[in-house]
Amino acid sequence: MNWNAELYDQNHAFVFQYGESLLNPLDVKPGETILDLGCGTGHLTQQIQNLGAEVIGLDASPSMIKQAKENFPDTCFAVGDATSLHFNEPFDAIFSNATLHWILNQDALLHGVYHSLKPGGRFVAEMGGKGNVQLMLDATRQVLLKHGYYRQAQVQTFHFPSLGEYTHRLEQQGFKVTFAALYDRPTLLQEGRQGVAKWLTMFAGNYFAGIGEEEKQEMLQEITSLLEPHYNDNGQWYADYKRLRFKAVKIQI
Repeated sequence: MNWNAELYDQNHAFVFQYGESLLNPLDVKPGETILDLGCGTGHLTQQIQNLGAEVIGLDASPSMIKQAKENFPDTCFAVGDATSLHFNEPFDAIFSNATLHWILNQDALLHGVYHSLKPGGRFVAEMGGKGNVQLMLDATRQVLLKHGYYRQAQVQTFHFPSLGEYTHRLEQQGFKVTFAALYDRPTLLQEGRQGVAKWLTMFAGNYFAGIGEEEKQEMLQEITSLLEPHYNDNGQWYADYKRLRFKAVKIQI
């Protein structure tokens, strides 16, 4: 994904705003070392630092890290791959909001997280869960197929696991899962009807690779029309979000 970090902050601030409640189970203690995995433009990283932790914000997107450094110049940020974590010292905790579902190699991800934690260290995260934006993705594939874009319709951009699948993965890696929940979270899209196109442009641009701008805009409007009966609630448009939140602890050896 090529991210427009400035537009992300302007139009999709709900991502980190919803994630603020995830700081409660993280339970930051002053002096702890914490990795914010998939930190985006750094808003939650900075809040973790304000709670007294020594924190590093890591993201695979150079544009996101550039924006994070501009937003919070006194916080540590770095570009890095979540599937190949290598740090000199392990962390007390690893935190992640709205990132893990972008990573298709989950085994490499969880292996790296496990080995980057101290014994007894905690992994606190929220991600898209099974069924997340399923109506949106189904409508997108329907319109792509209608227009003859069969390759784009097969794109796999996200991994939205079930509760059972992900807790099993965590336990196989050596974690003890102390809390896990899959829940519905209808999410308000800014700018009403136009919010669908803005969401797809920001988060699902891979589905439209190679499609001319004029046809793409036509398709986005078709997708929006398909979603209107499900998303439009008296003029407020809500996406069908389902979130998987968990806390897991590295078993002490």
